[in-house]
Amino acid sequence: MIKLVVLDMAGTTVADDGLVERAFTQAIGEVGVAEDGAAFPGMLDYVRRTMGESKITVFRHLLDGDEDRAQQANQAFERAYAERVADGDCREIDGAAAAIRRLRDNDIKVALTTGFSETTQRQIIDALGWGGLTDLTLTPAQAGRGRPYPDMVLTALLRLGIDDVREVATVGDTAYDVRSGLRAGASIVAGVLTGAHDRAAFTEAGATHVLESVRDLLGLVLPAKEDLS
Repeated sequence: MIKLVVLDMAGTTVADDGLVERAFTQAIGEVGVAEDGAAFPGMLDYVRRTMGESKITVFRHLLDGDEDRAQQANQAFERAYAERVADGDCREIDGAAAAIRRLRDNDIKVALTTGFSETTQRQIIDALGWGGLTDLTLTPAQAGRGRPYPDMVLTALLRLGIDDVREVATVGDTAYDVRSGLRAGASIVAGVLTGAHDRAAFTEAGATHVLESVRDLLGLVLPAKEDLS
């Protein structure tokens, strides 16, 4: 029986609509990498492949471990993303909030996790009116490390009083989400096709399930008698 569901945000419960790529383009430009420069296409490809990973970790890799530039780029990314959220360029994946409520109505705890900072996560939650929607929200800084490490999943388990990792389900739109869930020992580790990665990427990463949407998780974790309509 699943007692905790750990959900990713951007691409899983919150529509990305290219926000990450646009914020990245602005941020990397602030540390001297022009969009028409020779290095930019390779950097953007890396960002796409590592969607779901902690953003500061991505910038450290792209900027060859230059911590000052990585921190500057990360802060610029958070500002750029927040500006777009404030402008109303933020919406939920259809049915995500209703699915979360249905899970909690069935005594399943729900945690929202992200690779963003706590400030950006809070701005997204406020913009969507999701305050109090879940039992817990977590960022890499609050848990220790970001994906693909298991820290956020295990932190959610500990804070919410779950006794067994096999009582946990994880859902995300990237292979990094899948690896995090598997490393944590979750019994359901699902990829969703509403975000960055495709079915082949999830299969290669070892996902237990590939879902069209987070809404489809209900059919996996709720009792068979529960009306899913």
